[in-house]
Amino acid sequence: MSTKDFIEKDFYKVLGVPKDATEAEIKKAYRKLAREYHPDANKGNAKAEERFKEISEANDILGDPKKRKEYDEARALFGNGGFRPGPGAGGGNFNFDLGDLFGGGPQGGGGAPGGFGGGIGDVFGGLFNRGGPGTTRTQPRRGQDIDTEVTLTFTEAIEGATVPLRMSSQAPCKACSGTGDKNGTPRVCPTCVGTGQVARGSGGGFSLTDPCPDCKGRGLIAEHPCLDCKGSGRAKSSRTMQVRIPAGVTDSQRIRLRGKGAPGERGGPSGDLYVVVHVDPHPVFGRRDDNLTVTVPVTFTEAALGGEVKVPTLGGPSLTLKLPPGTPNGRTMRARGKGAFRKDGTRGDLLVTVEVSVPKDLSGEARDALEAYREATAGEDPRAELFEAAKGA
Repeated sequence: MSTKDFIEKDFYKVLGVPKDATEAEIKKAYRKLAREYHPDANKGNAKAEERFKEISEANDILGDPKKRKEYDEARALFGNGGFRPGPGAGGGNFNFDLGDLFGGGPQGGGGAPGGFGGGIGDVFGGLFNRGGPGTTRTQPRRGQDIDTEVTLTFTEAIEGATVPLRMSSQAPCKACSGTGDKNGTPRVCPTCVGTGQVARGSGGGFSLTDPCPDCKGRGLIAEHPCLDCKGSGRAKSSRTMQVRIPAGVTDSQRIRLRGKGAPGERGGPSGDLYVVVHVDPHPVFGRRDDNLTVTVPVTFTEAALGGEVKVPTLGGPSLTLKLPPGTPNGRTMRARGKGAFRKDGTRGDLLVTVEVSVPKDLSGEARDALEAYREATAGEDPRAELFEAAKGA
């Protein structure tokens, strides 16, 4: 990204969040937009693909506290009029809204040329992670981050799974070994002298750097451009990777796999792979944080008289729970250690909710027994306390 882009692009506007947004708000906004504009969901839509790139670029800056701090400082200094030449701008003296940014304090109009406490090239060389004046070697370039999605079954999400992911990204061209030259002998760019950057005057006695327009920031020029990559040294590459999804992931969780993204250039590190996990529902079990849930039907006699009932578990043998006499409908009991995995390797609990099953068809013998039970409990009114409380309220 050029210095100009870094300063002028409003990444907060791209993600639709305020400048004081929290990390959680930024992450939520990114996930929503990434899902809406992901290339897999908008096949053949060039505008959606470009929008997805903008969203990913904005998240790369705002989602990293260090990069976000540098971006905010640069925007405050240049992007919104925070930096302005003073009366003595022709002599290299400036006024700053940010106070003693350069260590030596602002030097008011009319002072000696170059009146900063430190070299301005050094300051911005650090801010934008670029070399200072005189740098003649092309820096290694980190590979791009890759965003993808995967859908797991409920059981895979709880227990973890290794899944194949097919990804496409930019990688060194195999035809020219990443040199850009079909003969493998590119030459140093004479415009930028191999730095990949050129200075751009901005007035006021200082300059910014942009990618070299002749070599596109590579620092090298191919005399005989490779036919596959057109001299760029980079080509689209597809690969299938076996990725381990840890146990206990939740629906919509975003996992970061360091170094599994696109390969870097000139010895630079690979980018990261971000995987958004989607979890299919289970026909029997549900999930509440680190706990699993299940509803178990019981008969009226089991609830009234008590007894033992078998309860299914996810991926394991059933367990037996003891129902105390008089168990009400909807009561929840806990089976410890039968839930989802936590980050520390322990497991949550299985929450078992009792549901009293009312039979639709009764045999004659069962009906006679219930009629006898009704006569035996004719004097009892389970709603008496309800009406008494209603009167007193």
